[in-house]
Order: sequence, then structure tokens, then C-alpha cells
Amino acid sequence: MGCGRISANHFKAIASHGERAELVAVCDINPEALAKATEQTGARGFGTLDEMLRDAEMDCVVICTPSGLHPAQAMKIARAGRHVMTEKPMATRWRDGGEMVAECDRAGVHLFVVKQNRFNPTLQLVRKAVEEGRFGRMYSVGVNVFWTRPQAYYDSAKWRGTWEFDGGAFMNQASHYIDLLDWLVGPLESVFAYSGTLARNIEVEDTGVAALKWRNGALGTLNVTMLTYPKNLEGSLTILGENGTVRVGGIAVNEMKAWEFADERPGDEKARQTAYDAGGVYGHGHPIYYENVIATLRGEADAATDGREGLRSLELITALYKSARDGTRVPLPLDS
Repeated sequence: MGCGRISANHFKAIASHGERAELVAVCDINPEALAKATEQTGARGFGTLDEMLRDAEMDCVVICTPSGLHPAQAMKIARAGRHVMTEKPMATRWRDGGEMVAECDRAGVHLFVVKQNRFNPTLQLVRKAVEEGRFGRMYSVGVNVFWTRPQAYYDSAKWRGTWEFDGGAFMNQASHYIDLLDWLVGPLESVFAYSGTLARNIEVEDTGVAALKWRNGALGTLNVTMLTYPKNLEGSLTILGENGTVRVGGIAVNEMKAWEFADERPGDEKARQTAYDAGGVYGHGHPIYYENVIATLRGEADAATDGREGLRSLELITALYKSARDGTRVPLPLDS
């Protein structure tokens, strides 16, 4: 559902699992985008979600529409008895995300939220080190997203750069990086954020920063901007701990810049050399993400990132926006 910018990654991912998955239908209200998608994939095309749900046989619908449309579409799909996969963010309002989870629970269908960056080889190594306790006590964490989105990007569609359908640098472009803060370091205790619309003619922020405090005592920073000159520069994560230092950099956390632990182990030298062409900021994680979705639908695995996992990062993003709006420290979890 939705055949815009990100849909190509999903088309390729489904094709890579051709022995176990088939793309049977595509849907878009834009006739040109729909025609291009049907020609590219050979799938049957539909102009509305209602038509697709009525006339196509499917197990799961993948939502690639503007973020603000996700909740209503996901709940309609769930009520039709189909499983739901939605691109990030799952919603632009935290309460809407909660309603999506509740509706899918009532319908007895899976709700998957795409978090393909978790499957990056670099981040899988960091996750394993965290699970093995190699950092010891975590002290300091830093996330930087220094990308660029020119005015032409926001002007390319009316929904871009709006609160209702898109969200700003925190909600949209940095969503996957904000997800890492909880997934790798643990639950946060509070945040204090600033945001600004410094250069682009949009409703939302093009730049934001935040101070972070985790329940485990770690402190950290989040630094995001879409104003980097002249092109995307860095998407990075740094963790400094009692017994370990790791920095994953590159354009999209695709290059291991530092990997040092007090307990040197076999495989550490190989970890230091881990790097790959990210192929742009989306990375190559969609096919691996689909591997888990397909296995889950076949009853062979549990969902790696379900709706409740999606809510965790959406809650944190909501806290950042509340803090920036009100000029106050916002504790977590949120009350409402």
C-alpha cells in the first residue's frame, strides 16, 4: 500500500524471497505511481485500499504510505483479517500507535513495524556485545544523524514536512537511530530536547538535539540535522562503557570505526574490519527483515519487531517533541 520512495526496497526484498513469498497486489491513489509499480512488479494494481482488500487474496499488507495515514490503514487491514507490516514510524501520534496495537490484537493478526537497521551487520555485533555484558557499566552514548534534505525534497509532496502526515527530523529521518537508544542501551529515564526549523520552509523541525538519561545511569546525546552541506555525511552511534568502546559510523551506521574491549576475544579483529556499502541511507536490511516476517507468518519464529516494539521508539520520539515544545525535562514512561 503506497508505491513511493521506499516501496522499491520492499519490492526487491519480496523478490529475494521468491520461493516463499509472492507480491500479489500493489495499491496507490496516484495513477502514475501505480502504473510504474505494476509494470515493475507484474502485480495486480488497485487504486484504493478498499478495492485491494476486497478483490485480492493476500496474507499480509505492507504499508508504505505517509506516516500519518498508517493508523487508519493498519486498523482497516486488521479488521479485514490480514496481517499488517508498516514502515516507520508506525504513527505520528503515540496514542494512535497504541490503538493500532490494540486493533491488531482484537483481530488476531500480526503487526510488524519495519526496523531494518537492527539487522545491519555492524549493529548485530554491537547487540551481541551488549547481551554478553562486554561493556560493563555504560557511561556515555552519542547518536549523530547529519544528513541533508533540500527544500525540493519537502516540496515534492504536500504531506512532507507536515505534523499530521510526516513529522520532522526526529520522527522521520532519525527514527531508526532513536530506536537504537532503547534497543541497545536500555530503557530511558528522561529526555530534554531542543528543536528548530532553521532553514527549510516546513511546519516541522529540520534540526534537533537532546540530552538523554538512561535508567542504568548512562548519559547521552542525540544530534540530528537535515541541513548538512552539501550531502549526507554521517549516521553514527558511539557507546563508551566501563570495559568497552564502540563507534559505528559511515553514512548509515555501516562502518565499524572503533571496537575495543578489555576482554579481547576471537573475532574482535574481524569485527573491527566490518564495513559495507550502505547503498544509501536505507541500508540493505529489508530482505533480512522479511526473513523474520515470513518465518513468523509460517509459524516458524516470533516477530522480531512487533507493534509493541514499534511503540517503544514512538514513545521516545513523542517525549522529545513534548520536551522541545514545553522547554522541560520529560520523564519516561509517558503517562499519556
